[in-house]
Amino acid sequence: MATLDFKGKALVQNYHLTVKYHELVPKKDKSLTDKVRLDDNLIIHGDNLKALKALLPTYAGRVKCIYIDPPYNTGNEGWAYNDNVNSPMIQDWLGKAVDRDDLTRHDKWLCMMTPRLKLLKELLRDDGVIFVSIDDNEAHRLCCLMDEMFGEENFVSTIIWEKADSPRMDVEYFSSRHDSVIAFARNRSVFQVNREFYDDENLPTHYDKIDEDERAYYLKPLRAMGGQGETREARPNLYFALVSPSSKKVFPHLQDGTDGAWRWGREKIEKEKKRIEWREGSDGWTPYFRIYADMSKGVPPETIFHHEEVGSSRTSRKQFKEVFPDGPTFDTPKPLGLLAKLLQIATDKDSIILDSFGGSGTTAHAVLAQNKEDGGNRKFILVECEDYADTITAERVRRVIKGVKGASDESLKKGLGGSFSYFELGKAIELESILDGKNLPGYLELARYVFYTATGEEFDERKMNEKRQFVGESKTHEVFLFYKPDIDYLKKIALTLDRAEDLGKPKGKRRLVFAPTKYLDQEQLDALRIDFAQLPFEIYKLAQ
Repeated sequence: MATLDFKGKALVQNYHLTVKYHELVPKKDKSLTDKVRLDDNLIIHGDNLKALKALLPTYAGRVKCIYIDPPYNTGNEGWAYNDNVNSPMIQDWLGKAVDRDDLTRHDKWLCMMTPRLKLLKELLRDDGVIFVSIDDNEAHRLCCLMDEMFGEENFVSTIIWEKADSPRMDVEYFSSRHDSVIAFARNRSVFQVNREFYDDENLPTHYDKIDEDERAYYLKPLRAMGGQGETREARPNLYFALVSPSSKKVFPHLQDGTDGAWRWGREKIEKEKKRIEWREGSDGWTPYFRIYADMSKGVPPETIFHHEEVGSSRTSRKQFKEVFPDGPTFDTPKPLGLLAKLLQIATDKDSIILDSFGGSGTTAHAVLAQNKEDGGNRKFILVECEDYADTITAERVRRVIKGVKGASDESLKKGLGGSFSYFELGKAIELESILDGKNLPGYLELARYVFYTATGEEFDERKMNEKRQFVGESKTHEVFLFYKPDIDYLKKIALTLDRAEDLGKPKGKRRLVFAPTKYLDQEQLDALRIDFAQLPFEIYKLAQ
């Protein structure tokens, strides 16, 4: 497989592993829920790389669909590289806006995307998919990068979204009217797209004909189109004459005039002769076959999203203005129809959808609207690093949940319903701080961190019992944590025989116990089926 090389690649390949876990600090006043919790719809304000790392203990391997709309790196967006990689070259990049004259702008963009894509991949379910919006500035480099990270065998498609509903006359070369959406599966062998269903009044535009029984269909040439293996030489049994309505013999010929092949053999043509339709043109008679709109099975989604179907950039600005009639403004929102289409293709009613470049909040809006439409229970996770995370991203979600007066859509006017919990990125969780008592993490945050990093499994806050020091149960261990964010407590607490026996009898699994120290020897630990891990310590993963 070809690989992509860029300045700084070796420095960022494993940078995501060095990013510290950070606390997620709940903000009740900015949330719209009775109880702020991590299993709610989420909006997180903070650096998206750190936020993705902080989400791993709870959401690793659980996200069904990821949609991101990163900077397109046009040179006019003013984005700056901010990952604090330990390298003089990259340190020199920090905080500097990337403009079109920056000779390293593509390197910086790839260095920014690499660790984020790696963490996003860890968050995906095995049957999950990631969609990345991009334009021609970085589309080819993004595809190469994702080939390396996800495997070229997991490439699904490049979707073309018609973002402009009219051509531009003020360009030097081509009037660009599209953006791309690159789709990769976590594991293509188990990923499936949802087929699309239409009623008779809303069929795809290519079903442009109606038969005598008023069934919609379109025509496809019976002649093979000239791909590899579709020549007379390759398929001699599919080269024969058919008789046209004028009684003339017609053989399959390719566009270059050479002998070709029919798509069907003699038996199938005889069996399906009612579906065959002849058309006469300047080159004589040509046979076609009818493809009917069988909505009982649905149709696979197509790779071109027309603006009439999903909306354009003009549509998205209008939709944003409808929610914020008196301001603020947002330059590059995405249309609801685009996100709705992706949700219909790639999610079910209980899916988790993640957008780590939350922006104007379109993804959350689309999730809530889809739930309203089909009674689903999809959940969204949005991450936004900019200061408008509260005033635009979250505020849009608040308004569409409660209802928007004057909205043209009746359900939006009444409110889509739902809730969300708002979190801000807190301080890093550094176990070394236990030694000096500074910036001690809360019990919940440390419990989430040690459980996930020690077991590699999802942390479920609902199963935690702080009074019992019980954190959770993995496939192989019951996990306990003797800890309080109190330096005096930490200096005194130890795993003693009494405390070990108070954990109760083993249920068949071993117990993994975290504590500052222990007063038990290995023989006693083995008798009680305890694996001891000292705080602070180097987190390790148990062999599964």
